[in-house]
Amino acid sequence: MAENEIERRTCIRFKIPGATVNYQRKSLLPKPGFVEEFCPIMDISRGGIRFLTQKVIKPDTEVTLRISVPGERIPFNMKGIVKWFAPSEGKSYQFQVGVQFNPYGMEKDQNLPQTMVKIMALEQKFAERTKTEDEPSGSDKDEFQI
Repeated sequence: MAENEIERRTCIRFKIPGATVNYQRKSLLPKPGFVEEFCPIMDISRGGIRFLTQKVIKPDTEVTLRISVPGERIPFNMKGIVKWFAPSEGKSYQFQVGVQFNPYGMEKDQNLPQTMVKIMALEQKFAERTKTEDEPSGSDKDEFQI
């Protein structure tokens, strides 16, 4: 990020190794099944998710996501809206997508409050791991050793 840009995110982003997402576009005539399955998650937060995909998903597309986390028995669903879409640097997946989650609540098209509790638990489990992996270790640290 450039120095003059302001960080607008208010939620901690973290990585979950091996986590995947299946997605389905919202439409007037719902189609059974997901458009694409087992898309790798790059990072997630209480407010949104970034994942890799083979297919184009235009901004402002409403989506339902089924998020699978290794070691968790049951995937959880989230609703959101695609905020951005960009080419991916990797060879396996052509694109990356950023989705903002809908608000949490009990009304139509909101995400259930218990899904926020789930994400908060995952954040506690994986955010520290992500942070320590990104920090330099051993001789990379900027400190004097005798």
